[in-house]
Amino acid sequence: MNLKNAQLDVDTWIKEHGVRYFNELTNMAQLTEEVGEVARIIARRYGEQSEKESDKNKDLGEELADVVFVVLCLANQTGIDLQAAFDKKMDLKSLRDKDRHKNNEKLK
Repeated sequence: MNLKNAQLDVDTWIKEHGVRYFNELTNMAQLTEEVGEVARIIARRYGEQSEKESDKNKDLGEELADVVFVVLCLANQTGIDLQAAFDKKMDLKSLRDKDRHKNNEKLK
């Protein structure tokens, strides 16, 4: 699956089940909420905070998928071809940063 197909899948789901897209501000708030859920799992599971019993069954993959879903919604409703934008970003990073991390002493 590529991002273009994922955007189409989300758009189809919204039209068939979601009635309509939430407005952009609502989706931005929802994205923030979903990222917060990812942060909570990572902070407790991989960070120094202890994991609460109620968090132990949370699925990080599912929460990351929630983030992706909302990002795809935002891309759809703002007319962004996320595949094209991602490809452009990867080209830029590959050109600009091709040696940056290899030469970073902090990463050795």
